[in-house]
Amino acid sequence: MYTPSFFQADRAASLAFAGAQGFGTVCAWDGSKPVASPLPFCVEYADDGSPRIAFHVARGNALATLADGKSRWLIAVTGSHTYVSPHWYASPDQVPTWLYQVVHLTGAVRLMSSQELEGHLETLSKNFESGLAPKPPWMLNEVSAGRREMLMKAITGFVMAVDEIEGSFKLNQHKSDADHVAITTAIGSQTHSGAQELARTMRGMRPHAFVNEASDIHASATLEGKTL
Repeated sequence: MYTPSFFQADRAASLAFAGAQGFGTVCAWDGSKPVASPLPFCVEYADDGSPRIAFHVARGNALATLADGKSRWLIAVTGSHTYVSPHWYASPDQVPTWLYQVVHLTGAVRLMSSQELEGHLETLSKNFESGLAPKPPWMLNEVSAGRREMLMKAITGFVMAVDEIEGSFKLNQHKSDADHVAITTAIGSQTHSGAQELARTMRGMRPHAFVNEASDIHASATLEGKTL
């Protein structure tokens, strides 16, 4: 993945981002063409601390027969993204660009055992159900044993031993504070949630740059109150 040095995310930040997203595009090579599927996953760690990605597919998925424990696959994890208009910068002579966060995870993929698969399904549902609190979490044992066995036979589980982690967080790191504030404010006013999420992230990157903005808002509110 092409990533200028000022956009490179470190290993820990990249893994944390991938784990928080829990969803990406899994890509492999079938010998003649690329094969890809969007899939949920969970980040795990081996006894030696090395990261692993656990995921599964339907047996009819073209990926189901491609894992040999040696071939290296890629998982592309994309977060929020948004367009940036040149008109939004504080500085002149700008061009359009795009802000985004993306992580690529690469490594050899092997098949799961049936025992591993059941544990994986429990962990995966637990991860996503935890975000729905205070709703009681759905549990795998809520499905009858017979149906659970039938459904598990219809899927194939995989484990990727991650040996390469690439993170690219393009969030105006190379721009001045004035441009950073201007762009953050502009994308934060957009209606789509992706732009607003990036704006929140960018505010957290340079909190000092927004001190004057907060003071201006307070002053304006005070002045309005006096006027009224």
